[in-house]
Amino acid sequence: MLESDLLYEQGYSIRINTPVDSLFYYFDYDQRSHDINMEFQHFHDFYEIHILIDSRATHIIDGNVCALQQYDIVLLRPYLMHKTQYPEGPPHKRLIINFAMPKDIPGLETAYENMFLSFKEEVPIYRLTKEPRRAVFDPLNAIFNLSHGTSPLNPVLIHSLFQQFLCALYQQRSQNSYVPEEIGNAIMQKIYSITAYVHSHYNSELSLDSIAKEFYISPYYLSHQFKSITGSTLTEYIQMTRVRNAQQLLINTRMKISEIAGQCGFNSFSQFNRVFNKYSNISPSEFRKKQTSSNTASTTLSY
Repeated sequence: MLESDLLYEQGYSIRINTPVDSLFYYFDYDQRSHDINMEFQHFHDFYEIHILIDSRATHIIDGNVCALQQYDIVLLRPYLMHKTQYPEGPPHKRLIINFAMPKDIPGLETAYENMFLSFKEEVPIYRLTKEPRRAVFDPLNAIFNLSHGTSPLNPVLIHSLFQQFLCALYQQRSQNSYVPEEIGNAIMQKIYSITAYVHSHYNSELSLDSIAKEFYISPYYLSHQFKSITGSTLTEYIQMTRVRNAQQLLINTRMKISEIAGQCGFNSFSQFNRVFNKYSNISPSEFRKKQTSSNTASTTLSY
């Protein structure tokens, strides 16, 4: 094994607490194949890190498609819509880390803010080589080795090592060599230009006809290709994006729910309630109440 390699054991996992707790970790060492690609982009209210251990895959983040190489690190903050796509062929190994941690520790607020800056990059993907990659992977490998023991100190040691990992990412940010590249044929590139357009214009009037006109494509062809490439209809995609943004506003602001509906592009309060229930299995008011009572409650879009 090279020094910069990431330790891996298929089917292995490490768990500390659950998503409803303020401190939560789930390390999932497994593999995925093209046959079980997620149909829809999804999001959740905790952080997620995806590290590709095999050769290649793609990741879709807020409608933008990104090519991945071995050991690329995808950093996903809460409520960021995303989806991983794996190529045809044998299953691909990957490590998924879901986590949450309290960041309001007196005296450490600024340090924690910097520790999480990597998640706020315009393209939150890190591609590191040699020593920078080793510096980032060393704490993760230490967590892997430590987790095979039974010490009662393991949870606090894993938490400490994971913070070292996040700090290493921050310290190596200048060594990030990831550059976005065009993926697929011309129609695939156009469809993902459209998904990115939806994410930046979700609060505007959007329809199949208006988007087709904007991108110089026939409505029928757009409808067919969008479903084929993304796995959802254009209408579903617009609705999911609006609900995602509404959820963020419900959690992070005190805006009236009717104002949130309008700001997220819904034509009426009744339409907002219906669509929100469709994708969240809960009403907007119930969602806000639940999230207020538990800042890390695990209500997400359901598929």
